[in-house]
Amino acid sequence: MKYRELGKTGIKVSEVGFGLWTVSTGWWGKFTDEQAVAMIRKAFDLGVTLFDSADAYGDGRADLQLASALKDKRNRIVISTKFGYDFYNAPPRNGHQEGPQDFSPKFVKFACEEALKRLATDHIDIYQMHNPRLTTIQGDDLFALLEQLKTEGKIRCYGAALGPAIGWKVEGLAFLARSSTGMMQIIHNLFEQDPGCAFLDAARKNGNGFMVRVPHSSGLLEGKYSKDTTFEEDDHRSHRMKVNRDWLTYGLQKLEKVKFIYEGRDLTVGQAALKWLLSEPLIASTLPNIYNDEQLVEFTQAPDKADLSGSDIAKLAELYSRNFYVQQPAATA
Repeated sequence: MKYRELGKTGIKVSEVGFGLWTVSTGWWGKFTDEQAVAMIRKAFDLGVTLFDSADAYGDGRADLQLASALKDKRNRIVISTKFGYDFYNAPPRNGHQEGPQDFSPKFVKFACEEALKRLATDHIDIYQMHNPRLTTIQGDDLFALLEQLKTEGKIRCYGAALGPAIGWKVEGLAFLARSSTGMMQIIHNLFEQDPGCAFLDAARKNGNGFMVRVPHSSGLLEGKYSKDTTFEEDDHRSHRMKVNRDWLTYGLQKLEKVKFIYEGRDLTVGQAALKWLLSEPLIASTLPNIYNDEQLVEFTQAPDKADLSGSDIAKLAELYSRNFYVQQPAATA
């Protein structure tokens, strides 16, 4: 494993982190708490120090899993979590339906205290607005509270985690324009670079660091899918296919075009996808969706593999500019 500083935060993180979204929500297969705890501990043993949670993941379940797994390792890990969804007062969500948000200082202060209890810690290293809208980012009261939480030692830095879908360009650029010492978590991968590239370009001026989730395009860049692959009804990937029915079909065609970055090399396609992201200095850590121990070992070995060459990176950029030479309707690109 290798480690990088997250922008100007002074926080060093592992180049591959562990996102608890996968093991806590039921959207990537069903995991018991015991299975989740075992995977978290194995990740730590393999050199992972960054663990990314959210209070909305399983309505607090992810935080409890992390505390159960590593509370005795608190001084050796970086806890990243998110806030903004009010699951405390909301009815249960229907599938992937987005829950109600509350970014008022009063609620965020309450949410922070509750997260600290669940995480069994006195501070959160990285505290992120969870899918904020533009009005939230433009307001001053929330930022004042976050600065207060820093002063009180309850958080070390704050940032924004953008989503839930590919997009949110206006919100991301607005956050980068007003924050020069924080971080941002984005969806970004070889097949889905908009608006990630715009965020990275904007951040070169102020030094914000990045964490990247969905680095394998929801599994396409793991090399395990075929045209006949199906997913359970409540699986996130099934949801993606409903939103964009061509996501799998055209993704598999694109995958054929990038075989040169891993075939004949000591790399899997999943590792090569992570190496592409890590070729960008502003990206401090990647957060692959990890479903089993085999993947955990595969992905945590990626940082120690040989880097992609400059010509590899240039060819991938040319392929992306041409949509990987895949004939695809513009509406589903």
